[in-house]
Amino acid sequence: MVTLIHNDRGSVKPAAVSVNGVTIPRDAIARETQNHPATKPYAAWQAAARALVIRELLLQEARRLGIEAEPQCDNDRRETGDEALIRCLIDREVVTPEPDEASCRRYYEQNLARFRSPAIYEAAHILFAARADDPEAFAHARRQAESVLAQLRDHPAQFAQLARAHSACPSRAQGGNLGQIGAGQTTAEFEQALFALAPGAVTAEPVATRYGLHIIRLDRKIEGRELPFEVVAGRIAGYLRKSVSRRASAQYIARLMARAAITGIDCGNASERHRVN
Repeated sequence: MVTLIHNDRGSVKPAAVSVNGVTIPRDAIARETQNHPATKPYAAWQAAARALVIRELLLQEARRLGIEAEPQCDNDRRETGDEALIRCLIDREVVTPEPDEASCRRYYEQNLARFRSPAIYEAAHILFAARADDPEAFAHARRQAESVLAQLRDHPAQFAQLARAHSACPSRAQGGNLGQIGAGQTTAEFEQALFALAPGAVTAEPVATRYGLHIIRLDRKIEGRELPFEVVAGRIAGYLRKSVSRRASAQYIARLMARAAITGIDCGNASERHRVN
């Protein structure tokens, strides 16, 4: 927690935060709070102060060890000198073992559900465009949709014909055919209604989305399949490498903090929450 002090006027403010005698300026902590959103300003201040304490601690250690670093560019962004020093310190002092095949296979077997290709849905729809914030137009679109849906119940083979005649979507030229759709490619409401259908079925009621009202038909569902270990081995190794690296970095920071003289804030398990870039 942050140590609080009372001034002569009776107001409360955080005590000065320092690391091995080096004070972290209050204005620097205030600027850093924008990177630590929180429901309360006090919590944001705490998180910002902890982050700057760890940053200062790492910089002090890098200078103590005489580390020199050349800033690098990544995605058109150039590191600052301090960022380069911290990166080189972590690279030098934190040993991250390379995950072996046995570890990767074990993770794969324990998380098979993560390694499946997504299901694909072949679908068609008829769109009756209307904005929900225009009640009159939306009500008119609903009446149209319900009328067409009634026709489809009696004559399901007329879906493409009715789509060409009524749909406000460019897919009307293909009889409403949307091709293949995967998760996340449509609105949540459309997706929920589509995924609930059996192949060949049409939604029982018009489905409202931000675009208007839809009559949806699922033509075919292609189930996802389990991906072979060989296909995902590289991805698993990368994940395990990052996971081990984060833990090792946190342990290294914790050791530095245990030896440091830190005032004005209780960092607690801050090293566990801190990400070293």
